Amino acid sequence: MKSILRLFNILYLFWGLITFFVFMLLMMPFILLSYALLNGKKATDVVSIFLNIWAGGVNLLMGYRYHVVGKQWVKKNQPYIFVVNHSSYLDSLAVVRVIPQSFKPLGKVEMVKIPIFGMIYKKLVVLIDRSSRESREKCVKDLKAEIARGQSILIFPEGTMNKSDQLLGAFYDGAFRIAIETQTPIMPLTIINTKELMPRSDATAIKPGLIHCVFSDAIPVKGLKTEDMGKLKKQVYNQMEAELLKYKSINQSTPLIA
Repeated sequence: MKSILRLFNILYLFWGLITFFVFMLLMMPFILLSYALLNGKKATDVVSIFLNIWAGGVNLLMGYRYHVVGKQWVKKNQPYIFVVNHSSYLDSLAVVRVIPQSFKPLGKVEMVKIPIFGMIYKKLVVLIDRSSRESREKCVKDLKAEIARGQSILIFPEGTMNKSDQLLGAFYDGAFRIAIETQTPIMPLTIINTKELMPRSDATAIKPGLIHCVFSDAIPVKGLKTEDMGKLKKQVYNQMEAELLKYKSINQSTPLIA
């Protein structure tokens, strides 16, 4: 029985990869054309439509659905710094589907090397090479410029996918420094159970299911100064950790994966 389940998981993973790249290929001309014809936030707004089609198609064929809490907190015309935990490759689908406005994410430069996807990725994100101080400084400048244009940005404050047994990895300062320096509210988005649906440690353990996402009320930063950054970071961390703990407690009696 275990060998049959293992075979199913492997086939399901290959199906997911095929689905991912086929929909990306279908959307690629429209995305590239949008960036060729439009600039700034207008381009990002239009591209977000095609990204939603991509993510929606993948979710439909892979069997992923969403249970979203707190979406009413997100004001569509208000730029935010979306701060999102990161524990699975499925998170990239989740943020596209559940965030009800366009956003410019911070992304690792290594992802550009992925065939096909890398061509689009480098246009979709503000790239960062964390090993380069010059790159880190440039990406902060670029993210601030996006906010100045009225564009929301998205940052995974853990810096990379959380591979530990902890609910959250340690947060970097970047998102909170930018929030204070630009006086832009932080919108925490906690993705609950993608790690169980597709663990980073074993991608062949992938399974379909219900993805739970929680928006917290926006955290205002008006009047905060650089010396308040540590306190702000701790506030956001504690809030997101509390959501993860709450749903973990619920899962003990009622499984979240459905």
